[in-house]
Amino acid sequence: MKFVDVGGARISAIGLGCWQFGSKDWGYGNEYAQGVAVDLVHTALDLGVNLIDTAEVYAHGVSEAIVGRAIAGRRGDVFLATKFLPVMPTASRLAEHGRLSALRLGVEHIDLYQVHWPNPVVPLGQQMDGMRRLLDDGLVRHAGVSNFSRKRWKESETALGMPVLSNQVQYSLLVPKPSREHVPYAQANDRLVIAYSPLAKGLLGGRYDADNLPSGSARTMDPLWLPENVRRATPMIETVRRISDAHSATPAQVALAWLISHPNVVVIPGASSVEQLRRNVEAADLDLKDGEIEELTAESEAFEPLGKPAMARDYVKNLRRS
Repeated sequence: MKFVDVGGARISAIGLGCWQFGSKDWGYGNEYAQGVAVDLVHTALDLGVNLIDTAEVYAHGVSEAIVGRAIAGRRGDVFLATKFLPVMPTASRLAEHGRLSALRLGVEHIDLYQVHWPNPVVPLGQQMDGMRRLLDDGLVRHAGVSNFSRKRWKESETALGMPVLSNQVQYSLLVPKPSREHVPYAQANDRLVIAYSPLAKGLLGGRYDADNLPSGSARTMDPLWLPENVRRATPMIETVRRISDAHSATPAQVALAWLISHPNVVVIPGASSVEQLRRNVEAADLDLKDGEIEELTAESEAFEPLGKPAMARDYVKNLRRS
């Protein structure tokens, strides 16, 4: 396993995202939540993964409870990350929700506590006041944010008066903007970019195409999965497949390896099975050639999804068909 050393923390380049744990959005069912999910965490830790990421909003706290059960007895192996998302993120609410997350997780401290989304109503200073309380109390080791612009990330550090270790953002070959906006800031300031949906919710895995789309709201609600956008992504998917064949790897491994080839970047793919998790972890050992990284980057920058008005129209059409 590769690790990223940042801000005094040592974090595995491949983590495990736990949105699916207990969530109806993915349609995995109770057997997955009660059995497979725990096996995934145990296997991840056995393979050297230490970054386990969840959130209070995932299945309304169920994901945190499952993660807590899974890491019981192995707390020292885990860099534990979770996120908070109350409607009104005042200082007192943030501090309260942090304590509730720790209770669901069954831990004395949370390694990384993240503000899940920016809130345009509650001043950032109030949110960071709540974060500072948790840091001062020792309940939280590192502050983080999620879905923040680079500008707002910097503002959150000013408001907190200390480092905000990480920014968790949607980042993949099909969503490359963080390469330009977030990664340079992280590299220059000893910070971390955590890439969620690093496989574009499976689109980069090469299994689906415009005529073979998955079900489940986690994907059908994502504009990237509109048939026209899937068609536009075909050149990228074909490039990923070709490079994966050259390495006897999977397309998903190539997509993950491209992301973690960037300094100060880690990824948190989910997994539907232990076998898929093992393949994801193996991406840490895949060394892409410089020319391959450049080709993937060029293809990534060339990808143009539908503009927002067209995406909205297509989304409404899809809803009417379903």
